[in-house]
Amino acid sequence: MEKVNTSLTYNWHAVYVKSRTEKKAQTELQFKEIETFLPLQRKLRQWSDRKKWVEMPLISGYLFVKICRKEYDSVLQSDYVVSYVRFEGVAAVIPENQIEYLKLMLKQDNLDIEILHETFAPGQMIDVVAGPLIGLRGKLVRIKGKNKVAVELEQLGYAVLVEILAQDIRIAESHPSQ
Repeated sequence: MEKVNTSLTYNWHAVYVKSRTEKKAQTELQFKEIETFLPLQRKLRQWSDRKKWVEMPLISGYLFVKICRKEYDSVLQSDYVVSYVRFEGVAAVIPENQIEYLKLMLKQDNLDIEILHETFAPGQMIDVVAGPLIGLRGKLVRIKGKNKVAVELEQLGYAVLVEILAQDIRIAESHPSQ
């Protein structure tokens, strides 16, 4: 009798989706019973005759999927998915803690988050030691004013610009393994 491997490893990956189809891609993949995460942020939009609060993707053109190896091709068969975000030819694995940090940031009602579509030079590693984002470690990209600090999420090549008080961050202690 053949042994069946029942322990499947699930990892988060980022996928590129067709322009303005993030929500449709999420719906289609959820219908296939694939776990997804689409970071949305409420924004006040102005039209000529009215203002309206709308939920906009935090990172336009991207969707996160948590899959095992056997679901890899199924994601690509979506009408809206273009490809996986790749590094060195392999679909990039997004650490679980970075997905959790994104979720934590989005739960903050008074936190204004802005995604910067830039590539930054490596900087100092910082730890958030107080406030709603305590425990976050990232690469300090820049300081804008007194309270805004850009922190890079390396796996995506994007920076998440969040308001963090300068007193709430510390330069991370370097370890020999870093």
